[in-house]
Amino acid sequence: MNTTIMLFLLQDGITNGAIYALLGLALVLVFAVTRVILIPQGEFVTYGALSYAMLATGQVPGTARLAVAMGLVAFALDLFFARNALHVRLVIRSVALNIAFPVALLGLVYALVGPGTPIAVNIALALLIVAAIGLFLYRIAFQPIAHTSVLGVLLIASVGCHLALQGLGLVFFGAEGLRAPALSNAAVTAGPLRFTGQSLAVYGLTIGFIVALWLFFGYTKTGKALRATAVNRLGARLVGIRTTLSGQIAFLLASVIGAISGILIVPITTLYYDTGFLIGLKGFIAAIIGGLVSYPLTAVAAIVVGIVEAFSSFYASNFKEVIVFTLILPVLVLRSLAAPEVEEEKD
Repeated sequence: MNTTIMLFLLQDGITNGAIYALLGLALVLVFAVTRVILIPQGEFVTYGALSYAMLATGQVPGTARLAVAMGLVAFALDLFFARNALHVRLVIRSVALNIAFPVALLGLVYALVGPGTPIAVNIALALLIVAAIGLFLYRIAFQPIAHTSVLGVLLIASVGCHLALQGLGLVFFGAEGLRAPALSNAAVTAGPLRFTGQSLAVYGLTIGFIVALWLFFGYTKTGKALRATAVNRLGARLVGIRTTLSGQIAFLLASVIGAISGILIVPITTLYYDTGFLIGLKGFIAAIIGGLVSYPLTAVAAIVVGIVEAFSSFYASNFKEVIVFTLILPVLVLRSLAAPEVEEEKD
């Protein structure tokens, strides 16, 4: 170990930590608004990354067809739950969101896909596909059971969604790993360190998302409605806030953040259909350290997780994952000793 190696490890740790920070922020956002521990967050990473990789090679990813299938199921659920109060406006809105949008997106993918498609277009298509999947996932799996217990039904449903999406990922992308072209080939040198355009994009987008979320929650009507839902779901409903819409927005933001994280990672390393789960777990560690409520503490914890992972890979690469996941144990012990026993909120 010398100064140069230490700087390289710090650089690698901060880069990884920035990705974990994005995922941790998404997990905190979803849990605060919906009380769902979003285990499938790693699948959003995988779907975004591998969809982008397939689009870059001129292929249509299976996730585009999955969005259409999920939209049809969501439409059927809308009709079923509103069967006693159906009206034209509701049906039109449901058709537009659940059928017209994913079908138009699939048509757009077929129309634009090709080896010469610009990188920006492929990224936009991948984000739209994963955003649709995230939106429909909430409608199908979580909205009907939104008022059940956190550690019972919601957690089991989250695990089931993770397993289902991971299995579908194997069907869509196969067992072989994929990589995608970098967002930029530019590079900046600072002493012994070399910052690629991809790593600079990671830093810039992470900071940009943190600032954007701060502005969104602090200065927009929708953001304040999400904060109100997070504080008290029953109170939010009493003042006219649609908690169902809040859940949809939370899942939409989480899926987009996960997809962006995957797109940032896939040019750096080869990703497989199940790689996102491990990446998502490290974001989950950061979210747990932040108490699943604090965005700044989650971001700082994610950077710490990334740095610990980098130094662990240097000193004890065989036990890298063990060391990283052990970080969660003292935090859980301290929180269990400090937190008073309270009954789960019933609303």
